[in-house]
Formats: sequence, C-alpha cells, structure tokens
Amino acid sequence: MRYLKYVLLLFVSIGLMGCGDSSSSSGDGGAPASYVPPGEKDDYYLFYSGGHSGQVFVAGLPSLREIQTVPVFTPSPGHGYGFDKKSKEMMGDYKWGDVHHPGLSKTDGTYDGRWLFVNDNANNRVARISLRDFKTKQILGPIPNSMGNHGSSFVTPNTEYLLVATRFSVPLPKGRHAPIETYEENFNGIVSGLKVDQETGEMSVGWQVKTPPFNWDLGSTGKGPSDGWAFWTSYNTEMAHDSLEINASQRDRDYAAFVNWERAAEVVANQDIDTQNGVPLIDPAEHEGVMYFVPVSKSPHGIDASPSGRWIVASGKLQPTTTVFDFEQFTTAVENENFQGEFRGVPVVNYDAVVEGEVPVGQGPLHTQYDGEGNAYTSLFIESAVAKWSLPPWDDETKQDMTQAVKDKIGVQYNIGHLLIPGSDTKEPYGEWLVAMNKLKKDRGLSVGPEMPETSQLIDISGEEMSMIEEDYTPPEPHFAQAVPADVIDPIEVYQKENNDHPEARWDTKNTGVTRSGDQVTVHMIAKRSQYYPDKIEVQQGDEVTFHLTNIEQVSDMIHGLGIAEHNMNAIVSPGETKTFTIEADRSGVYPFYCTNFCSALHQEMQGYLEVVPQ
Repeated sequence: MRYLKYVLLLFVSIGLMGCGDSSSSSGDGGAPASYVPPGEKDDYYLFYSGGHSGQVFVAGLPSLREIQTVPVFTPSPGHGYGFDKKSKEMMGDYKWGDVHHPGLSKTDGTYDGRWLFVNDNANNRVARISLRDFKTKQILGPIPNSMGNHGSSFVTPNTEYLLVATRFSVPLPKGRHAPIETYEENFNGIVSGLKVDQETGEMSVGWQVKTPPFNWDLGSTGKGPSDGWAFWTSYNTEMAHDSLEINASQRDRDYAAFVNWERAAEVVANQDIDTQNGVPLIDPAEHEGVMYFVPVSKSPHGIDASPSGRWIVASGKLQPTTTVFDFEQFTTAVENENFQGEFRGVPVVNYDAVVEGEVPVGQGPLHTQYDGEGNAYTSLFIESAVAKWSLPPWDDETKQDMTQAVKDKIGVQYNIGHLLIPGSDTKEPYGEWLVAMNKLKKDRGLSVGPEMPETSQLIDISGEEMSMIEEDYTPPEPHFAQAVPADVIDPIEVYQKENNDHPEARWDTKNTGVTRSGDQVTVHMIAKRSQYYPDKIEVQQGDEVTFHLTNIEQVSDMIHGLGIAEHNMNAIVSPGETKTFTIEADRSGVYPFYCTNFCSALHQEMQGYLEVVPQ
C-alpha cells in the first residue's frame, strides 16, 4: 500500500510539473520561482513586526524561510536577551511590547542598510536595531505625553527623524487625571518628531505637535515634491470615548493630517515654545503651516506616499474605494487658502481641490504599496484579496470610469491586513514580489489547536497579472514588514577583539578569576571551546555575584552560553563579545553551570560548578 502511494505521488508530481503556470515557475524542472536551493541565499532580507510577541522576525525573500528572531521588547532566553545587564536596562520595567511597524533607515530616499526602527504600541516606545549585528541597541521611551505609539515608525528620507503618532488620547500633561466623560474637552493626541543622530543612530525626542483627540493610524513620509512632509490618517474624528465600533463611525469622512515636519523643527528652533514634560509642544493653531487636515474616506487605516512623492493614497475601510490626493494640488490649495473650514484652529483643505480620483478597488481597503512601475496594490480585508491598479495620470476615459484603473485582483487566504513590496516607501521600489500578510489561517496547513499562526503568501507581480507562488506561516502577529536587497546590508559575524570596548573584558586565562568586596563578588570569566575559565566559583550564601563573561572565539558561528541551574540565568555571548549579568546566591548548595549553545564535539563537557557555602 505504501509503495502504491509513492507511485501515485510520483505521477501527480510529474503531471504538476508539466502544467505549471509559467509565471510561477522558474522553468527549471518545475521548481517554483521562489525556490532557493540548499546552500543558496535569498535576494532580500524580510523584517516582520512581531506584534505582541515584542520581537522582530527575520526571513528571506523569496523563500519566506525564517532566519532569525531579533529580541526587542521581550526577554528571549535563546538569545540571553533580558538576562544580561545591558538588555535588562534597555527594557526597563516592561517585559513585553507590541511591535507594529518596522522602518528601515534611509539616505537620499533609499534604504541604506544601517538601522531598523520599530515601535511599541503598548508602552509608547521606539527601538533601534543595528543591521551590522541584528541586535537591539536602544529603546527610547515611554515617550512623554504620548499614549499608544501606533502611528509609527516612519523614517524621513535621510533619517533625520522618526515621525510617530498616538493611537490613544489622554489628558496633558501625561499623568493628569480627567474623567473619560470629558474626553472631547480634556484629551489630546500627539505627533512626535524623534531626532536621530546621523552617526550613531541615537534617538531623542525633538518636538511634539498637539492634536485633537483623534485616533491616529498609519502614516507615511513624503519624498520629491512632498519631502519635508508626513501624513497620517485618523479615525474617531467623532471624538467618541465608548463603544467605538458604533460611535467612531458616524461621520461620512474622517481626517488625514498633513504635517510639515521641517516647519515644526523650524518653529522649535526659532521660537520660544512651551514645554510639557520637558518636550517642546507645538499648538498647530498658533503656528501657521505646521499641520493641515484633509477629509478622507470613513474609518481609514493608513496613508501611503507614492515613489514620486506626488500621489498620496488613503483608504477608508468602510468604503469600497481608495482615494488619490495630488500633493501639487494640495500645495496650491494651501497657497490660495482654499479651505472648507477649520477644526480647532487647524485649516481643513477643500476635499475637491486636492483629490485626483477615487479608485473602486473593492471591499475593506486598508493599505497600499507600489512597484515603481506606475502600479499600486491595495489590501482588501473584507474581500480577502489584493487589487492592482494604475496610478495617475489617467486618460479621460479612465477618469470617466474609474473601474478601468483596476488592472487585476487576486484572492488571498484569509482577511489580509498589511502587504509588502520591497522598497515601496522609497524613491525606487523593487517590484518583483508582494507579500500578503493575512490575519486568519483558518483551514490552511496543519492544525495546531485553537491558537493558530498567521499566513504570509508570496505573490509574483513581475507580469501583467499577479500570480500566487507560495505561502508560509508566522507566529502571531506580524502587522507590517519591510524588505531590503541583501547586498544593501553588510552584517558582521564576529566582534573583533580590537573592537571590544567592554571595560571588564578578559582575553587571557591568567586574567580571569573571582574577587570579593564585602558581599559583592565579581567573576571575570572566559568561554572558549570547550571550557570556562574559571570553572569553579565559590561564594558565600547571601552574596551578590556579578559575572563578566567574554567569548574569546574569533570564528564565525562559535557562540557560547552560560546557564546556571536553578538561578533563572542564561547568558549568550557571540564570538568576541562580553556580557555582564548578576545573580543572587541566596541558597546554599552546589549548582552546575554549562554551555547552552552547541559549540563543539565536547560541548557536553563544557561545564563548571557554583559552590554556595552556607552562612
């Protein structure tokens, strides 16, 4: 019976190879176009936000194979993250985060491969990951006056700023109490400009703009004619405070905010601005040119600037269209003061003066990406599909019948949220692949019980028609992703000895050992294949024991760990790296420690003992 099954599988495979879609096949034995043979490398790095895992997932594109998890806001024992002194200090009092929107650093509007920035929606923070070693280097926050850092992290064309906006509104200054029933009168949202040091990447809060208590959603930074500007959509312009499913969907339109971040920086530099919690806080009603509102379709979920920077596209998820704004018309409307009113002193630009067209893409439009060839791709949550449509300029026939702008549509499984085209937010996208990040797995793949992963589906967009190539699964819950060509990033695999600036690093066994000052014990330790120096540590019950552990290997992939039994400690040190961590020797006894990361044929022999002498 088993033999018969194999024969049938062989015939089925041969049949499939003979009738495959040419757009989804490489032509080499029927292998899918995304196939990356063993030992070969992907063309792109793909960075998924890890949602409420608090991490970033790194995969290859087009294979979709997961390569690494970068721990950011949540401890990760497998990386020793959240156990050593530095990562514990970065994380502070929080042991989780909610990562939504990664943003790659840029130079002249294109990815430069230096840093990846990610937001924490839950605890109002932003983190910076170095793409030299794929490790978190800084966590900034909680950001003052900010609550729910969701409209984040959007990188300006030369990484001058990260621009972020709040999902939730609170009374200002943050920490002040006001009854929720006074939401409209006492609550405010915030747009923040986080300055980025061009040499080190160090982030700091530069300025903030006060907004009405709208719920700000995804944003985008301008380029070309819109360079110097940033855009966000909002929902809940009703300023409701309860039953938002109903009460935040009453108006026919919500607002997008067009923010001139260069003007905001100029205002702070040249004028005496009041501060809240130590941050310059701009009231846009008092400083002309900082912010404008533009009406947008009901309950939008994002806004995206095209590669040229002229077309600004927003979608309202309760309307079956996506709206294309013309930034050149916007600047003309502002110059001519073509406003349809104001909201709390902020001008509302005349909708008809700035709209180029409304494209009937389908049900539940959310987010839009670009291929750099004049095409846009919008995710349709309700319809479980991706719509491909043409950007302006449109001919007169298309303007009369906007359905003609829609060129193709492909179904996905199921309920797509975000989608990704590598480089879509740059001047020069790489229009080969589209990744659909779907919220519901349902019947796809093997069941793993009630808590299901999410599906990512790879779509070939190199031809006139989109073609589904493959799918993979990710842990909950990627919201957005970024992808960059592999040759843009230049990772290191070993920390060179001469570059290790940790003051407690040791490279020679004769400099290792245990020292005491009162009840403070310091251990300088070396790890190398396949031994620790020292491998016996004697302390007194009640001591605080600080380890400075150096991995003296200078060979790629030769990682060591140090797990101490029954002490809740696992340190991981990469080649050439030094980490510091502390334990409390509060129980007498003998406790083994051992290497937790496989390192050699004698890995099992790499161990030692912590002797805790009773008081």
